[in-house]
Amino acid sequence: MVQTHKEVGPQRYRETFGRYFEDFNVGDVYEHRPGKTVTEYDNHMFTLLTLNTHPMHFDAEFAKQSEFKQNLVVSPYTLALLIGMSVTDVSQKAIANLGMDEVKFTAPVFHGDTLYGESEVLAKRESKSRPGQGIVTVLTRGFNQNGEMVCTFKRNMLIPARGNAVEDKVETY
Repeated sequence: MVQTHKEVGPQRYRETFGRYFEDFNVGDVYEHRPGKTVTEYDNHMFTLLTLNTHPMHFDAEFAKQSEFKQNLVVSPYTLALLIGMSVTDVSQKAIANLGMDEVKFTAPVFHGDTLYGESEVLAKRESKSRPGQGIVTVLTRGFNQNGEMVCTFKRNMLIPARGNAVEDKVETY
């Protein structure tokens, strides 16, 4: 996470976060901290908010009969959590998420697991159609408290170059 302070008045400063297009370097890996311990409430709430009715996610008695013997954390929650963890490092200044590819859930996640993430910069290029902006591709990996990889995905983001972010142009931000 690149954190700076911008002077907004005499002896008055405002925190800013995120990376400009120029701050990304292919091969860099950003470790996203802190981790997040997934609670049973997190899993149940996300499952029910998204109307996922599979009982493996919220019916403990049903789940006891499965090979896992307990509720599984619903996989879109795992994905959403890892995206959220990565924001300060890779997309705090993003203009848009352009897409996600190759989403893989490589191991089950259970409530009580603590997840950690990291993102590796795979590619970057200046936008051909949007001057002052560029496209950055990252591979994000999620791990549980035992270091076991539980999820991976690639994400493409449109990132402003220095001087072209919203907060660079708006005084009240």
